[in-house]
Amino acid sequence: MNTPDEIKRRLDVLSPLSVEIEDESALHAGHAGARSGGGHFRLTIVSERFAGLNRIARHRMVYDALGDLMGSAIHALPMNAMTSEEARHKSTTKEYR
Repeated sequence: MNTPDEIKRRLDVLSPLSVEIEDESALHAGHAGARSGGGHFRLTIVSERFAGLNRIARHRMVYDALGDLMGSAIHALPMNAMTSEEARHKSTTKEYR
């Protein structure tokens, strides 16, 4: 199974406008999750289904869509789940570090 492709397939239920998945598993070599076969992925998803929901509710929607991948094929999944308006605002806002 190609985990990033399976993640995208399962997230289709959220009618995403965009989905970006970064496989960061190589950065975690030797970590307990890597030893057990679970991958480390970073997700950015844009969907209007997130409108009016807080961050926890959005993450729950994603976890529900991914189902049994969580804790097996996926060990860690930091994510940014936003609406298209939030994504537009984020892309036009400069961050200073």
